[in-house]
Amino acid sequence: MRAKAAGEGGRAAEQERVRVLVERAQAGDTDALEELYLVHFDHIYSYLHLSVGNRHDAEDLTTQTFLKMLEAIDRFRWRSVPFSAWLFRIAHNVAMDHFRASRRSEPRDEVPEPEPDPTTSAEEEAMQSIGRASLLELIEDLSPDQRQVLTLKFVFDFSNAEVARILRKSEGAIKSLQHRALASLPRRIG
Repeated sequence: MRAKAAGEGGRAAEQERVRVLVERAQAGDTDALEELYLVHFDHIYSYLHLSVGNRHDAEDLTTQTFLKMLEAIDRFRWRSVPFSAWLFRIAHNVAMDHFRASRRSEPRDEVPEPEPDPTTSAEEEAMQSIGRASLLELIEDLSPDQRQVLTLKFVFDFSNAEVARILRKSEGAIKSLQHRALASLPRRIG
C-alpha cells in the first residue's frame, strides 16, 4: 500500500514539475522547452516507433511532433488530462498524417526502453522489461487501434480517459478495444 501511495505522490510531483515547465515555456523560456523535450522524448519516440514500425520514420515523426509542440505550446490549456496526453495527441496526428501520405513498411528495429526508475529494484525492473517486451511481441498482430490502446494503457500507463482524449474516441470505445484485444491474447499465447 505504501509503494502505491509513494508512486502516486511521485506521479503528482512529476505532473507539477511538468506544469511549471509548461508555464515557463509558454512565457518564452527556452530552457523549459528543452526540459519538456528531454522529459517526453523517449516516450514519444517509442510510441511513434511502435506506430510506424521503423526507426528512421519514428525519428522524423518525433522531430515533427516536437516542432508542432513548439508551434502550439501557447495554445495549450490545462484541462482534465495532463500535458503528456496533449503531446501524445500531437504524435498520434503526426503518425496518421504519415500513414495517409505513405503506406510503406520497413523491418522493425528495437524499441528503446524507458530510463530506469532509481526507486525500482533490479528484479522488478527485469520483470517489467520482460513483460514490456512480451507485450510488444503479442500486440504486434492486433489491429492498429487495439495496438495503440494497449500501448498507451500498459506501456505508457495512461488512464482510459486520457487514451480516449489522445485517440479522439469515447471511453466506451477504448474499453471495448481493450477488451477485444485482451480477449484475443490468450489465443496468441497458446
